[in-house]
Amino acid sequence: MRNLLRKLVPGFLLNFYRKSKKEKRTNQLQLDKSKGNIFSKDDLLKAFHHIGIVADDTVLVHSSLSQIGYVENGAKDVVEALLESVGKSGNVLMPNSPNAQYQLDYIQQLDCFDVANSPSKLGSISEYFRKLPIAIRSAHPTEPVSCIGPDAVYFVGNHFGNLTPYNENSPFFKVAEKGGKILYLGVTLDNAGTSLHCIEDAIVDFKFPVYYPTEFVAKVKFEDGTAGEMKTLVHNPEQSKKRKCDGLIPLLEERGVLVKVKIGNADSLLVDAKGMMNVLMDEYKTHGVTMYTPKGS
Repeated sequence: MRNLLRKLVPGFLLNFYRKSKKEKRTNQLQLDKSKGNIFSKDDLLKAFHHIGIVADDTVLVHSSLSQIGYVENGAKDVVEALLESVGKSGNVLMPNSPNAQYQLDYIQQLDCFDVANSPSKLGSISEYFRKLPIAIRSAHPTEPVSCIGPDAVYFVGNHFGNLTPYNENSPFFKVAEKGGKILYLGVTLDNAGTSLHCIEDAIVDFKFPVYYPTEFVAKVKFEDGTAGEMKTLVHNPEQSKKRKCDGLIPLLEERGVLVKVKIGNADSLLVDAKGMMNVLMDEYKTHGVTMYTPKGS
């Protein structure tokens, strides 16, 4: 539905709709605060524990702060609750792409991706997280990911220089490889189905043209102030408009690799990253299931 709207509705109407929706949500949050409907860090800790996020876990988090409800200290409470949930031996990762549009539009306008300073366009939780001094951010210009944890360098250290940001060197793939979890906190696969692209990269001769045919050269400024260049592919916007990622949810739930959970007021999803990859790889081979054909072909 989201991609259909982007395809059919003029840009100025989409912007008006988004602005109105944001204002409505802000007003609701202020109303919640005035009524004392406030979630604390302890509330979030209990919720994360209840859904099964525990010490030593590796968790990749996509998020929407406003969907949770009014959180006492905002993004700070959410991040601290996540870090305390996994403990010092666990890892928390958050995508923080500086791009909120089609990748093709973004890369054609990009002057330089600044690892230390290019802000996240994926919400306030991801922006707070990436700015923490202990967070290490990957250097891929289209889909950077930050990580806090003892294995941060393993997860994000080899992201730079890869032709796509989803291959076996990517944080998204490595979370699955290491048996990690994906938490969709107040968002769904339609909003944040990034890890699904790992499957497309892993399948030789994937049947849909997901990438635009041109290779682009992107400039990257590293955290130490040095600079480099790398080639990258970006998604084909015409194919991107055909995504139906949420159509995969019933299958993943039925196969036991996805559960619907609640964090505050936020309808959320907790996914077994490796299990999701295995299910979708198998379903592609046997029934032609993809994010474009969730019921098979």
